[in-house]
Amino acid sequence: MTKESASGKTTGRKTATTQKAQTPPPPPRRAMTARSLAALLPNVTAPAFKKRSPAGVQLFTDWADIVGPAHAAVTTPRKLSAGTLSIACAGPVAMELQHLSDALIARINTWCGQALVARLRFVQDPAAGQRITARRTPKAATRPCHLPDMEDSPLKEALESLGAHIVQKKSGR
Repeated sequence: MTKESASGKTTGRKTATTQKAQTPPPPPRRAMTARSLAALLPNVTAPAFKKRSPAGVQLFTDWADIVGPAHAAVTTPRKLSAGTLSIACAGPVAMELQHLSDALIARINTWCGQALVARLRFVQDPAAGQRITARRTPKAATRPCHLPDMEDSPLKEALESLGAHIVQKKSGR
């Protein structure tokens, strides 16, 4: 890449374009400015949303509100895949829900705000809808905190209750 003279001989001088091609471009400068949270969220939430969509999560968490307490007590949504919602329920309940499937699909899609479910699939599970609850031990009915100087009022009851809870917390440590 030397410069040729008019006679066809090379002079040995390099041109400016050759020197620029040899030097690498400077690295891009980082902008140390504040960025909005909305600009950062897609990078953080994309892996979670690939696994399960937000509308699908809403469907599972709000199931009792969507189908009503009577059906929620005997059914459990299991899986949402390609527009098919799998619902676990007992055999007789599956037959009843099969008859109500069109209304149920419309109700689910209305609740989620989009056409999320196109078909229902019923999986027989006798234990569906049963919630596992731990038995709580009954709290002591005695009130160790007593305020004799106050007259009976809701404030006195609230203060006695607060005192009882404080004593219970301190004794539980």
